[in-house]
Amino acid sequence: MHYPRTKQKLIALAVSSACAATALPAWAQDAAQSQGADLSSSQPVQSVVVTGIRASMQSSLNLKRNSDGIVDGIVAEDIGKFPDTNLAESLQRISGVSIDRSIGEGSKVTVRGVGPDFNMVLLNGRQMPTSNLGDLNGRAFDFANLASEAVSQLQVYKTSRAETPTGGIGATLNVMTARPLDRPGMQASVGVKGVYDKSASNLPGDVKDGKRVTPEISGIYSNTWNDNMFGVAVTASYQERNLGYSTASVGNGWKGPYRGSSTVGGTIPQPGAPGSENITNRPGANDVYSLPQNLNYAFNGVQRERTNGQLTFQFAPRKDLTTTLDYTYSQNKIHTRRQDLSAWFNFGPSASSWTDGPAAGPLVYTEFLPAGTSDIAMGGADFATVSENKSVGFNTLWKVNSALRLELDVHRSTAESQADSPWGSDNVLGTASFSRGDTTADFSEDFPVLSIAGADFARAPQQVTGSAFRNGYMKGEISQAQFKGRLKVMESSQLNFGLSATKVDNRSAFSTMQRDTWGGATSPADYPSSVWHPATVRGYFDKIDGSGNPKLFNNFYTFNFGEVRDLAIKASGRPDLYSVKGTWDTDQRTEEKSKALYLQFNTDWDTALPIHTAIGVRYEKTDIVSSALVQTATGISWVSQNEFPVQFGAPDFTTLTGKYNNLLPSIDTDIELREDMKLRLSYGETIGRPRYDQIQGGTVLSNLARVDGGTGTAGNPGLKPVESKNLDLSYEWYYGKQNFFALGFFKKNLDNYAGQSQVDANPFNLHTPVGGALWNLALANGCASADTTCIRNYIFRNHPTAPGVTPGKDDASGNATGTIVGQPGDPLANFRITSFSNQKKASLKGFEVNVQHMFGNSGFGVSANYTYVDSGLGFDNASAGEQFALVGLSDSANLIGIYENDKWNVRAAFNWRDKFLASTFDGAGPNPVYTEAYGQFDLSVGYAITPQLSMQFEGINLANETTRQHGRNERMLVNATQAGARYMLGLRYKF
Repeated sequence: MHYPRTKQKLIALAVSSACAATALPAWAQDAAQSQGADLSSSQPVQSVVVTGIRASMQSSLNLKRNSDGIVDGIVAEDIGKFPDTNLAESLQRISGVSIDRSIGEGSKVTVRGVGPDFNMVLLNGRQMPTSNLGDLNGRAFDFANLASEAVSQLQVYKTSRAETPTGGIGATLNVMTARPLDRPGMQASVGVKGVYDKSASNLPGDVKDGKRVTPEISGIYSNTWNDNMFGVAVTASYQERNLGYSTASVGNGWKGPYRGSSTVGGTIPQPGAPGSENITNRPGANDVYSLPQNLNYAFNGVQRERTNGQLTFQFAPRKDLTTTLDYTYSQNKIHTRRQDLSAWFNFGPSASSWTDGPAAGPLVYTEFLPAGTSDIAMGGADFATVSENKSVGFNTLWKVNSALRLELDVHRSTAESQADSPWGSDNVLGTASFSRGDTTADFSEDFPVLSIAGADFARAPQQVTGSAFRNGYMKGEISQAQFKGRLKVMESSQLNFGLSATKVDNRSAFSTMQRDTWGGATSPADYPSSVWHPATVRGYFDKIDGSGNPKLFNNFYTFNFGEVRDLAIKASGRPDLYSVKGTWDTDQRTEEKSKALYLQFNTDWDTALPIHTAIGVRYEKTDIVSSALVQTATGISWVSQNEFPVQFGAPDFTTLTGKYNNLLPSIDTDIELREDMKLRLSYGETIGRPRYDQIQGGTVLSNLARVDGGTGTAGNPGLKPVESKNLDLSYEWYYGKQNFFALGFFKKNLDNYAGQSQVDANPFNLHTPVGGALWNLALANGCASADTTCIRNYIFRNHPTAPGVTPGKDDASGNATGTIVGQPGDPLANFRITSFSNQKKASLKGFEVNVQHMFGNSGFGVSANYTYVDSGLGFDNASAGEQFALVGLSDSANLIGIYENDKWNVRAAFNWRDKFLASTFDGAGPNPVYTEAYGQFDLSVGYAITPQLSMQFEGINLANETTRQHGRNERMLVNATQAGARYMLGLRYKF
């Protein structure tokens, strides 16, 4: 039978801890009371004795069964039993949830095809801020900041309710932590773990850390006293991890697409034209094709330190009154050192072979460079960032009488990301040997093979070229107050009501000190040969098909970033050129104030088949103020073949505003077909707020333009939120304490989608030398329009004193260097400005299948799920120009096998995600980026040495799977990445 909501008894929640996997079942075993599928910390619960994997499976089952709407979750025992490094890795085990990985760990979640920006993350029912220097102010919460050991329960609300905070179109995810009064008495445990990541040892020496095994330590203490009037809980964890990954990429995107019939600059020759004889299987006139901007091999060594902690105090002077004060802290430090080898293409004379159309990709592309003086680029980088999350909250729950309960919850939370190095957050030194001849990129296999003719490091020694020292800062801050009430109005009915006020402040600031001396900053003689360390490419990609190609340009040189930076400073006498600025170039801020109120009526109907309904409505009003300090562009300087740095003057502030309001109805109905079967039907309207970078004011131009112009971005504070009308239907059969089968269908109609578009504009009326008087004189005197070296030589040799022309010394190849600044009368530079507007509609639909089964008392069990998602709005690979398509849509599946007895517990998990569209823009413009299908196998094995002492082994990505992304055609590589397996061995002792 169905129990009314006022009497519903939900599964006990395992108390939050920072202990490692083996301690979590023991910690939860004595739990007497906690919370189930509710956002606040004070709902009626039932007692459950939790013992190991079987009980945790039952906990998840009961959470799903007893909730309004469609809710899934994982209690602490499940997380502790999975070989998961963070919460996202755990969430991917839930049907419909897929993850994006960063540095080999789960980072962000996509739910039912809806991307990370439109999934709301709560901590104990409170909205959490976000900051991420790698995400340009999105709303996606980075789960890599939180260790999974520090969390009691994850709740995933896939359908909307009036009492749920808005922002989650895909789902609202609630991260629950512990309350000491829920678990009287003293409890304590401590754990240690050693981590070995194979990827950390497969790196060049200049990016490798010396530690092969890194530590993790965690602990928990909880106690109550004075007849459970007072309670305190403390959890803490510290983790170090060394890892590495190597990536082959066309990092700056694919130039195009061009129609086969196109004759614009940079395209391949038309049939019958000179050079056409070098083309095999040329794309047809109506086909589209693209050319690689560059080919890069990058080798990254990463050191990460993650610290988590929580302190909770509770005071209950009476049985009907409980107050809670809690503080949660997390810090995530990431230091990345990178070395790379790359070659850039200038789209001159070439040979090529192609796949068939209509979206043709190059199998082999060769650019002829008979002079043999182009650059073999070998860069070094040092990235160091630290992200901190802090949250302090206060909650008061008052049970006024048997019919009425009131709750007040307030919190202030911050998320802050900034540089963790005196050099800045993102620093790059370019070096090169100017000895590159004919250059070939072979894309015929999964690994792209770079071949270079004529390379001679003795003839053209390595030297520092261009550089960029960037500093970034982001901070999100949320102040929120929520008042909630529940009133029992009839024997089986309840009225929920509440109101809230939320203020979200978001700030992002950036500055760049860039030196565009890509033809050479000083002289090769300024750098002793001993600072360049020989290395090879092939061994770092041995798991990717094609890396064994003997034509691979295998040898390059790495260097110590700090040592070579010091030498560049000494040679130039300008330390400021290799340091971050003391001021911000761009400083963008948004203030978002929201007020909300809701009513929700829950009741049971005495019908032949028991029916429970929850009908509600929520009203939200939001006001936005966006201010931006952005640089004012003053000119364009031509410094090398295809390098046109934008010159900037003093920055200035602009302020824009926006507002919107929404009325959001919802209804949940579940029908008990029989005691062990349920049919659910839900309808709700939800909103997903625009990303912060979409609503930030000001036009920001990129620092570097090219021959064909530059790029920039502009926000729109007047954007409305995405509105979604959601329909869900689910059948659930609970045929045992740990066994169930569920089949669910869902459909979402999305409106007001903020489409990303590019418009051609001439901001700040900047003049470019391209197409100007001196440029045209060079063409009239025999230079080809694509031969920028010839054009520059002509201008410097024949017009060295013309306005804007500043000659430099000839380079080692005898070509002129210097700068040419655009002058009045020259053409206005074209910039492709990316902005946003509410112009798109979309729909998606799909189904989920869940099975969970324990085989009697054998100790064996299985959990499996499959999610199918579909939308008619895909990307047309054969069409040029901007397109709108839903990103992140993919099918996914999980298969988990378990075994457990009184000594052993084993969990083997395979997670699979099908190919999906990751982005509609690559580094060059409106081009698709597809992530190819990926599967990963993880294993966890635990052994109880004594009732107090246990041991746990975990293995992540045991099959050494690699990842790959491509463009319009599978041969149009975007990137291919090799990392490696990770192993952990730990001990946990419970006092």
